[in-house]
Amino acid sequence: DGECEIVGMIPTIERVTRMLSPLASENQITIHHDFKSECPILILEDDLYQIIFNLAENGIKYNISGGTLTISLHRESDNAILQVIDTGMGIPEDALGHIFERFFRVDKARSRKSGGSGLGLSIVRNMVERNNGTISVESTPGKGSVFTVVFPIFDTEEEMT
Repeated sequence: DGECEIVGMIPTIERVTRMLSPLASENQITIHHDFKSECPILILEDDLYQIIFNLAENGIKYNISGGTLTISLHRESDNAILQVIDTGMGIPEDALGHIFERFFRVDKARSRKSGGSGLGLSIVRNMVERNNGTISVESTPGKGSVFTVVFPIFDTEEEMT
């Protein structure tokens, strides 16, 4: 099942971005990075990859042509704050409370076209939570969505004392 390890998040974000850049150019989406600081966290690296991949892929699929996807990382006291910000169509308010539920789809027709299974975000939330994190979303219809994932920072120096 793999071991949790202390990993910096930036290399994984960069790996995801490389994987998704063909999809991004196909959809005419520009990917930006906004890294304020590296944040070491204790996690299964594969989970971290899946979490970032799913959020970024959604941010590309549900974006507008010519839009942007920004992945930002910064620390607030003892937390790593990862944000995936898109300039897409946004999520209707009545759907916001449900998007992390299994099989929930904001728009049945649209997700078939983009090939979503409706499983993505519930799996992402499970992975975040089993790694001691939280995930939340804010969205403005017509302007885009911001997914925020918070993990406790694992500072190795402090563990030594």
